[in-house]
Amino acid sequence: MLVGFSVSCTTADFEDNYTDPSKLSETSVGKQFTGMIYTNRQSVLPTYWDYFVIKRITSNRYTQAVGWVNTENQYVPGSAAVNDRWNNYYNFVAQYRELEKVYDALSEEEKVDNRVFMIAAATYFYDHTQQVVDLHGDIPWSEAGMLSTNGGDYTKSYAGYDKASDIYTKMLDDLAGFADELRTLQINPAIEIEFSTQDLINRGDIDQWLKYINSLRLRMLTRVSGTSEFSARAKTEIGTILSNPGQYPIVSDNDSNILFRIHTLGTLMPANNFQSGLEDWDGNIAGKAILDHMVGNEDPRLTYVFQPGENAEGEYLGLDPLMNPTEQNELVLTQTLSIYNHSTISRNQYFPGLIITAAEVHLMAAEYYLKENQDMMAKSHYEEAIRQSVDFYEYLRSISNNAESDDPIVPTEESINAYLSMNDVSWEMAGSSEEKLKLIAEQKWLHFNVVQPNESWHELRRLGKVDLEFWEDNSNQQSLPPSRWMYPGSEQTYNMENYSVVQPEDKLMNTIFWDVN
Repeated sequence: MLVGFSVSCTTADFEDNYTDPSKLSETSVGKQFTGMIYTNRQSVLPTYWDYFVIKRITSNRYTQAVGWVNTENQYVPGSAAVNDRWNNYYNFVAQYRELEKVYDALSEEEKVDNRVFMIAAATYFYDHTQQVVDLHGDIPWSEAGMLSTNGGDYTKSYAGYDKASDIYTKMLDDLAGFADELRTLQINPAIEIEFSTQDLINRGDIDQWLKYINSLRLRMLTRVSGTSEFSARAKTEIGTILSNPGQYPIVSDNDSNILFRIHTLGTLMPANNFQSGLEDWDGNIAGKAILDHMVGNEDPRLTYVFQPGENAEGEYLGLDPLMNPTEQNELVLTQTLSIYNHSTISRNQYFPGLIITAAEVHLMAAEYYLKENQDMMAKSHYEEAIRQSVDFYEYLRSISNNAESDDPIVPTEESINAYLSMNDVSWEMAGSSEEKLKLIAEQKWLHFNVVQPNESWHELRRLGKVDLEFWEDNSNQQSLPPSRWMYPGSEQTYNMENYSVVQPEDKLMNTIFWDVN
């Protein structure tokens, strides 16, 4: 049985030593914690499965992070994408429940010793639960993943659906408690050593886990801040977090980004997974809107994020979504369209799994202060977000082991300041609060682009400020991008009694509860 998971281990080593805990005679909280994170790796690390099967035909298109040739039925999430994302999450849920089961069997003294694992595990679990709620809305949750706990009795293990807003409430309540508890938690030295070994995300760094917890709270609170149910709570708690950095630290610079890092090639992700996931089947084509924004405003990130097409003679060109498919196909064949940068992104074998970055956190802070009429604070965070984003893409290129793409133009203080003064970027030139909120929304879209497209799609829907035009698909009822994903067919097949409760609302254009625009 594996005692610790070293970064020098290969995936095969891990799989040989970490088996499904429900089939083992013994396990431990630490081992189960590592296994839970490992089970969910494909939803964090840039993998073929996540990018090609799921994001290529969903959020990458809904955000126009990429260009694609228009086709019928293109706005309906494919069954493979929906089923695979759903199944991966519920496999992850089952592993989390197994961790709870192992923990619950401990003595009271052992529970105290292992408490740090449970706080970290719940934080990570809530992060990915939010992502699935934001795709579907109500989901089976509080009763889900209990097959092992129920002794393998399937009849007791079909889970009912929890309301999305109730799930948010539970997670926000717990995270607020974790933020205080972990800060003062006394950790047994032996457990501290084990935690640093078993923790694949923050390597046992408690300060990083505190920043993860509080930054995740900011994300969740910001997401629901426009609703009548959560607006007052969001205002109070975001204000408390931002005004008390000593008590509630957040991810404020790129040194404290929450990332799932690739420390040694071959340990968790095959070397070409991101490349094949993004580049296969013409998946790597720049969308016109996002590229035009970057080119037109001389964005310092441009040469890190994109590269010209093979026959473009250095010109940046994105695919117009309003062109007819025949013209689009002809343009694709010319190989003049820009693509996402090979060396920074798709062929960067050390590209990390992105969880929370400083640029995102500063943009959430900017939105909060803007709505609180604290314009100078909002501007400060807005501009710091851009600086952190530029620095982040420089970092991604610096860790890459690929040198196929041309060297990027290294940003200078002058070029960043010039960017901040551009008409479509400048805080001062935006007259109204709505115009400034649009700037924040656009910078989220630019920062997330193809590397965090799900977060980008959620924020595009919530804020409704990025102007994107889409080709209308009149071949079916779903003529434009949806407002949510439908549930997978397996729910109707295996969980029909519970699914029937949510079936009337299972429509692509029904909005998630926080989407009030």
